[in-house]
Amino acid sequence: MRSYREELWFNTPTRIAFVRITDQVAAAVRKSGVREGLCLVNAMHITASVFVNDNESGLWHDFERWLEKLAPHAPVSQYRHNDTGEDNADAHLKRTIMGREVVLAITDGKLDLGPWEEVFYGEFDGQRRKRVLIKIIGE
Repeated sequence: MRSYREELWFNTPTRIAFVRITDQVAAAVRKSGVREGLCLVNAMHITASVFVNDNESGLWHDFERWLEKLAPHAPVSQYRHNDTGEDNADAHLKRTIMGREVVLAITDGKLDLGPWEEVFYGEFDGQRRKRVLIKIIGE
């Protein structure tokens, strides 16, 4: 069995951002040499997410509006977490909703994604450096 590990680093210019990372994940699969296996992609920070969905700008707008309705940033005083001096309780909640990671199948040396599926990094408390882990195992 082979194993491969790679990190992607992000520092988004905005507090909330969605970044398509399908190509970087596919490149890691190629580098790994794994032909049949699994690829874990996970955000290594508690206010960021990795998820699979459609690459459509209207959807990104909808995600941002929907998440803000579910866990609004302001007023920051509404969250007990922010009593510690933080202002990012909403980002923790948004991450929980969007998910920590995805596990993707590798078939014949390629990501085995469905029609329209793309891999994304979701940032909910940006403007600082964060990482995503890619861990690949298989034959």
